Amino acid sequence: MAEPPRRYQDLLAEAREHVRELMPWELAERLAAGEPLWLLDVREPAEFARAHVAGSVNVPRGVLEQACEWEHDETEPALAARRTGPIVVLCRSGNRSLLAARTLMELGFADVESLRLGVRGWNEAEQPLVDADGKRLDPDEAERRLAARLRPDQRRPR
Repeated sequence: MAEPPRRYQDLLAEAREHVRELMPWELAERLAAGEPLWLLDVREPAEFARAHVAGSVNVPRGVLEQACEWEHDETEPALAARRTGPIVVLCRSGNRSLLAARTLMELGFADVESLRLGVRGWNEAEQPLVDADGKRLDPDEAERRLAARLRPDQRRPR
């Protein structure tokens, strides 16, 4: 009998077995200590523009593999050149970043971690977020910008 198809939660559980995760306050401490961490935000550009951690670089999850390699339209030179330096991957809630971190590891990146709880957790830990213009956001405004935007047709049928 064939195995049932894997689901999103299965992929996350498998990635969690291989990827180191850090909590928002741990990331804040490491940044404050001056660790040379490269922050990679894998959300879509519109999400990134609404609210992001200052200094993070946006490479959407959908182009991540190409962005890691030279000679592609989507190449992000700073990422392609950073195979050995520490990278912390961010997303809204910590799920896409977990999968993206696993992908980076599979592509040979040596020092990759995922931010557990994502930028929502970062905001809840009272760490600063900025908008597309680099203006610091009020935490309540940031939370509104980071809220899930499910359409009715995306909810589970009853």
